[in-house]
Amino acid sequence: MPDAGAVDPSPTPGPARGAPQRLRGGVLGMADIAAATMANVGPAMSFFFGFAFLSTTAGVASPLTIVAAGVAVALLGNTLAEFSRAHPSAGSFITFVGRTFGPVSAVTTALLAGLGYIVAMASVIAISGGFVEITLHHYTGIDLPWIVWTLLLTVLSVLLMLRGIVVSTKWAGWFFGVEMLMLVVVSVAAIVNHGGHLSADPFLPSHLDRGLDGLAAGFPLAVYLFIGWENSAALAEETANPRRNVGRAVFLSIAMMTVSYVLFSYATVTGFGYDVKALGASPIPFVDVARDTLGSLAFVAYLGGLTSTLGVLIAGINSQARLVFNAGREGLLPSFFGYVHPTRRTPTNAIVTFAAVSLLIIGGWGLGHLLGSGGGPMDPVLFFTESSSLGTILILLVYLASNVALPVYYRRYRPSEFRTVRHLVLPALGTLAILVPLYYLAKPGQPAPYSWFPVAALAALVLAVGYAALLVRRDPGLADRVGSVVADAE
Repeated sequence: MPDAGAVDPSPTPGPARGAPQRLRGGVLGMADIAAATMANVGPAMSFFFGFAFLSTTAGVASPLTIVAAGVAVALLGNTLAEFSRAHPSAGSFITFVGRTFGPVSAVTTALLAGLGYIVAMASVIAISGGFVEITLHHYTGIDLPWIVWTLLLTVLSVLLMLRGIVVSTKWAGWFFGVEMLMLVVVSVAAIVNHGGHLSADPFLPSHLDRGLDGLAAGFPLAVYLFIGWENSAALAEETANPRRNVGRAVFLSIAMMTVSYVLFSYATVTGFGYDVKALGASPIPFVDVARDTLGSLAFVAYLGGLTSTLGVLIAGINSQARLVFNAGREGLLPSFFGYVHPTRRTPTNAIVTFAAVSLLIIGGWGLGHLLGSGGGPMDPVLFFTESSSLGTILILLVYLASNVALPVYYRRYRPSEFRTVRHLVLPALGTLAILVPLYYLAKPGQPAPYSWFPVAALAALVLAVGYAALLVRRDPGLADRVGSVVADAE
């Protein structure tokens, strides 16, 4: 047990604010949150639209880049698991950073995390409709605009989420199961089909394009494939035994996604005959492999993509809106976001606002394309890459702050539980792992709009810190409310 007086205190809000609204506790098991986490990762969606670019940077040995990214994400998983073991909260990173460094850092993290996840989720919402349009056009020739499908799927997903965490999580898990089955079927079929030409080249460092430079250049893209791995922590309040189950779900999800991505990437590289140039020129290389391998049965790849986008929509908004909700009920963001439906115990306002703002971002981005120099409509696939890149920069800053916070938290509040490897060495390595993709996403010389993303992220950080300082000065009691709602507290 920690030393007396050294344990992180969990004060409750003052009487003037009343008791905080709670989500429905203990209704999810470890398997539920693990499935929701992997659904949030969306392996089909992420792999379909990310692997072509990854392969052109890393080369034939791009599966090695995925392994390196899996190790790096596991280091981040250690940070999340250790924080959740000590102080499980629907606030996830916001609570962890705030409990360590104080209310200004909590508000700053809430703003960066909220904005980063909303921008990243906008890419998912857009591609959900975009992939339906691609599928329908391929099989029927129908060209109904993707934005119609995006709006329809978003509304249906939000309505499902508002019904409750149990039913929406079950649906996300079901979509994930179908998605994984389809991906594995195509991958195994492709490997068997090319059985006479299999090679170990994709796993040999000598086949990395430009060696370590190619590995480093592809690393940010590989890390992005795992975004969503942190889903479990935001569901802590609704999870039975969150101190144990959140960490288990995180590591199980990361391990399964790493193995799966290695299988998918090997099948794709093999399916293209180790021709990286041809692979990089394909809009969705995995689908091309499915067509070549299964012919008319390639529909299973499209089905995997469709269920993947739906799973990410549900699982992603579900978890990420809960960060916004928790920040609202603790006063880091407007209290409007801290509302819970009295019967279903869902954070209604946070969910609806999260989805609505994402749609507004899509609309604004699309308007920019129409009024820009090109003057054409926005391509949802291109928007997916652009929006997810900007969102990832902001999310990586949150990851970075959490890794820095872990050793400070345990030394300050739980000194008797502090372990050098778990609480210092691993988060230090995780910090270094985050700096690599941050550098490549923010380095100068990139084409527009990527060139202004680092400037936008820096501006968001400065504005967030300024707002946080003003809010804390105006509301001194905020320091006592940060992290005050512990997931498994009665």
